[in-house]
Amino acid sequence: MKEIYPNLHIGSQDDYENIIKQQDGWFIIHACKEPYHRQALGYSGQGAPKTHPEYLIAYRENHLILNLVDAPNPAYIPKQIIDEAIKAIDQHLPSMKVFVHCNQGMSRSATIGLLYLHHIRVINNNFVDAEKEFLKLYPWYNPANGMKMFAAANWDNY
Repeated sequence: MKEIYPNLHIGSQDDYENIIKQQDGWFIIHACKEPYHRQALGYSGQGAPKTHPEYLIAYRENHLILNLVDAPNPAYIPKQIIDEAIKAIDQHLPSMKVFVHCNQGMSRSATIGLLYLHHIRVINNNFVDAEKEFLKLYPWYNPANGMKMFAAANWDNY
């Protein structure tokens, strides 16, 4: 787990389970389908029913729970999920600490962190240079192909 901006932390499922979960005063973004989205909606099959109103995004108290898989193809990363994560960070960061995590803390959560820093103009470079700069802040950044391609293709939208 690492703070990449004042009160904005990026990390893994282990960081959440072993550190953050026991603390108050955090807004949590679970940037992984397993196990959090599955638990929140209570489905047992391969995926949530596509007709469920919380199919992509679920809120539970101070938690944003995303149906986000680390897909190898960016076509399977819904932009509205990433947009909601950026919006939630914007909304909660002024009043509390925010922790964004995925399973390993290298791809989904780290990419959301990178996109957020670009969104608030902390990192303003082109995508390739921004990744190099972000690695200095968060050395565990190692996105899967789908997340990397999603970020590159949508860089100017954030």
